[in-house]
Amino acid sequence: MATFVQNGKYVDYTPTAALTAGAVIVQADLIGVAVRDIPANTLGVLAVEGVFNFPKATGASTAIAVGTSVYWASGTSTATATASGNKLIGKVVRAAADADATALVKLFQ
Repeated sequence: MATFVQNGKYVDYTPTAALTAGAVIVQADLIGVAVRDIPANTLGVLAVEGVFNFPKATGASTAIAVGTSVYWASGTSTATATASGNKLIGKVVRAAADADATALVKLFQ
């Protein structure tokens, strides 16, 4: 039998190195965003739901349309529409043009 623990919008996380607010953390297929700075070896929280501005590449062919699934490219620390080799983070909720340095994404798991 399962028992309720929390609403699931945030999950506990203890980093081995200090994190700044906004850091994107990948744990297998669980993607979270540090809500506040978290000192090393200190319990903090990661948001696993919500709408966030994620960095994205700029330049030709980097636009992402509303409703597009986006992925976290750990190698470049950017959101991308390219699934191959990247982790699903959510869907774009406001179109991001080629020149935009961020994409507004509804994070989901």
